Amino acid sequence: MSVRKLIKKAIPTAVFDRLEPYAHLGENVIISVRHGIPAKRMRCIGVTGTNGKTTTTNMIFTMLREAGYNVALLSSTTYGFRDDLRQQVNHMTTDPTPVMQKKLRGFAEAGAEWVVVEASSHALAQYRVWGLPFEIAVMTNVTHEHLDYHKTFERYREAKRRLFRIAAKHGMKLGIVNAEDPAAELFARTTPHSASYGLNKGDVIAQDVVLDSESCHFTAVAGGDTYDIKIRMPGEFNVQNALAAVTVGRQLGLSKRQIEEGLAAFAGVEGRMMRIDEGQKFMAMIDYAGTPDAFERAFKTLRPAVKGKLVVVFGSPAHRDKLKRPIQGEIAGRYADEIVLTEEDDRDEPGQEIMAQMADGAEKVGKVKDKTLFLIGNRQEAIEFAVSRVSGSDDMVVTLGKGHEKTIERVDGVYPWNEAEVLRTAIRNRLKK
Repeated sequence: MSVRKLIKKAIPTAVFDRLEPYAHLGENVIISVRHGIPAKRMRCIGVTGTNGKTTTTNMIFTMLREAGYNVALLSSTTYGFRDDLRQQVNHMTTDPTPVMQKKLRGFAEAGAEWVVVEASSHALAQYRVWGLPFEIAVMTNVTHEHLDYHKTFERYREAKRRLFRIAAKHGMKLGIVNAEDPAAELFARTTPHSASYGLNKGDVIAQDVVLDSESCHFTAVAGGDTYDIKIRMPGEFNVQNALAAVTVGRQLGLSKRQIEEGLAAFAGVEGRMMRIDEGQKFMAMIDYAGTPDAFERAFKTLRPAVKGKLVVVFGSPAHRDKLKRPIQGEIAGRYADEIVLTEEDDRDEPGQEIMAQMADGAEKVGKVKDKTLFLIGNRQEAIEFAVSRVSGSDDMVVTLGKGHEKTIERVDGVYPWNEAEVLRTAIRNRLKK
């Protein structure tokens, strides 16, 4: 048993919860100092939010890189400096401090002048980003998530706002907020300077939005300025993500051409609205959606594109926000024709119990077990089954929750995982029959 677990077992939970962040702070300060606090040699942009932060982080990075900036990236899917990008392996949004500081030192030594960082609520609450002088903080949205750790929504929201408190002390002292989020005003007044964006409200808004199953095209409007924005990812929520990037670009003084061409160069993010094509008639997609809000956003994008049968595969991770499980099931039940419930990092929590909690929500809106609702504990088998349930060009199978992740956690250990490859294999096998 680790020292952390021994201490947690020995003292009251409430006391441990109060002390834990400061233990993290002390550890992170020591590690950062050992590495020479490399982030102080760069200018930092941080992106936080419940949903959309990975895509927004990557959009901002791509836009700055295309504009000629010596910029580095730290996101849950990818990290690297300029064109030297690598897949993220760690099973978390923001790296553990030793890993992150090592990467930051490498960026600084390679000549990075800027770094764009995806900052999770856990990383902010645990001071994992100590020593990063964020001067631009971006908030995508704040909705229901991680209450298993933060206990209350207010504490979760305040963890996110810590990024803005850091930004209030450095450089541009700028906060950029989603004007249509209920927490926008709270976040905006945390920094001396702020800017906002939104589909219909904010300093930068979207007009003439055209969406299809693979992309979005719109005009970003900011006062008298307009930007012709084309994104190679579908979904209205990606219009919002792009608006956040446009707002960053404007605040940094990028030209109209730099903003437009920078976002046009963005090729998408692995595991986010990712289309899988093996020559099959039916459509197949992978997305990382795992929160109720992300489910709503994903299904509102996918359902209009599916005239036939929509079959969805998803699970819910162990020891995370259990309250969201029936909500996930209910949302999926309203949009999908068939639901296949399965594992998603069940760890040591009984998978049947997790699936039953999600099934409760699906049954609430009319789904029937073994007819329109199926429980299959092994994720690979669940995906194979889902693929067998679609056939025509108007049908779609979509897998949610794992996205880009390269491992899956089970009771007996951590196993390699590649959602895209599992889905591709299932489709290829189906085509052979």
